[in-house]
Amino acid sequence: MADISHPPMEQLQDLEYCIDSNPPWVETIVLAFQNYIVMLGSSVMIPSILVPAMGGSDGDKARVIQTLLFVSGIKTLLQALFGTRLPAVVGGSFAYIIPIAYIINGSSLQRIPDSHDRFIHTMRTIQGALIVASSIQIILGYSQIWGLFSRFFSPLGMAPVVGLLGLGFYNRGFPLLGNCVEIGLPMLLLVIGLSQYLKHIRPFKDIPIFERFPVLISISIIWIYAVILTAAGAYRHKPTLTQLSCRTDKANLVSAAPWFKFPYPLQWGPPTFAAGPCFAMMAAVLVSMVESTAAYKAASRLAIATPPPAYVLSRGIGWQGIGVLLDGLFGTGTGSTVSVENVGLLGLTRVGSRRVVQISAGFMIFFSILGKFGAVFASIPFPIFAALYCLLFGIVASVGLSFLQFTNMNSMRNLVITGLSLFLGISIPQFFDDYLPRNGLVRTNAGWFNASVNTIFASSATVGLIIAVFLDNTLEVEKSKKDRGMPWWVKFRTFRGDSRNEEFYNLPFNLNRFFPPT
Repeated sequence: MADISHPPMEQLQDLEYCIDSNPPWVETIVLAFQNYIVMLGSSVMIPSILVPAMGGSDGDKARVIQTLLFVSGIKTLLQALFGTRLPAVVGGSFAYIIPIAYIINGSSLQRIPDSHDRFIHTMRTIQGALIVASSIQIILGYSQIWGLFSRFFSPLGMAPVVGLLGLGFYNRGFPLLGNCVEIGLPMLLLVIGLSQYLKHIRPFKDIPIFERFPVLISISIIWIYAVILTAAGAYRHKPTLTQLSCRTDKANLVSAAPWFKFPYPLQWGPPTFAAGPCFAMMAAVLVSMVESTAAYKAASRLAIATPPPAYVLSRGIGWQGIGVLLDGLFGTGTGSTVSVENVGLLGLTRVGSRRVVQISAGFMIFFSILGKFGAVFASIPFPIFAALYCLLFGIVASVGLSFLQFTNMNSMRNLVITGLSLFLGISIPQFFDDYLPRNGLVRTNAGWFNASVNTIFASSATVGLIIAVFLDNTLEVEKSKKDRGMPWWVKFRTFRGDSRNEEFYNLPFNLNRFFPPT
């Protein structure tokens, strides 16, 4: 048995740079640009879904993408400096799509005949809802209520939640890749080959380029291949979906984007406030809070940091609420959450440096202002990103399951909780998703209530949290403390519980003197 045992390890193996260690400057800058490219997928996909439905033109879509990237850069920088201080990119969230769809389909907005006017009024309604809903995260974060709730977490409870954070996005992986197999499949095989099989090959002695930059190399090769296919007329008579997925010139982003545009608050006009949209948006804010919490747990593990204590977690959620407030003020068209794909990138590149993410925020801001240049990168076909998601979401899922090493998986109680949470965390959202084309599973006369319930139960991580934390804190709690992994976990509940917390999570500029940990 001694030959096959693997004792629990607080830190993952093979990671070369932790949260406060930095690669050489040239490597850091290229890694930061790679982070920017990875987060483009969601930043382009969300406006591409929502803006046409709102009545917006290609120009409106390009402007919304620019605004989303600009605000994402600000939010990422604030989170890395003053929030959790983890190397986590904060970008647009798919959790807000259901409440936004409820707003878009509102009868008062649908009656507006002019499509551009409808877009502007819809955007203002979304802005008002985001501004009001952001107060939920700000209050739960800065009041430490979310930190107090996190005392119910354990390694057993967090393992399925973080696991579902990756697995729950399966529909953004191979199903989207399959829309253009001739681009997506070579991309998937190439990024796996470079990052896993060729990682020890060093054409340049000092830098393992295949291990550090597999995403940039793979995207460059497959993107050129996609441009050649498009130019050769391979998709000239193909169905519309195939053309949208495969062609590199179909999105009209480059032609519609301005050369220079500086996003500013209230650029769409004064926000409109209505009770129904605000309540519906609050559900999405709660979901994004759960998903971000799971992402912070995964990011801390991939950055060789301690799990963020309750105080740091609350601080991060508070700043995320400010981020949603900025979304509402600037008009990004959606709320924000931690980018799960960028968390997975930490594991793929084996670099968990905070500085890399801070510089990537600079790239987001820079390319959002220089519209044409940013639009060129934003025109990368979606199946290329979908191929990346297959690997990056999978890494995040496996990081979540790695928390099980601190628990007793020979306990039937633990097996039931883990298995039920994982299974229902995938099964229940799939059940709700099946009804979305038919206006959702819940169909009462209160549209905001329907959107709220559908939003909560369409999130795998949220369903997993509800089930796992409830079962873990109600089934044989006292006699199962050791089996749940609490002896290892309990020291990370408080800021002073582990001496390494100060190294990882202290505020910069000696701000801890004014904002001491509680």
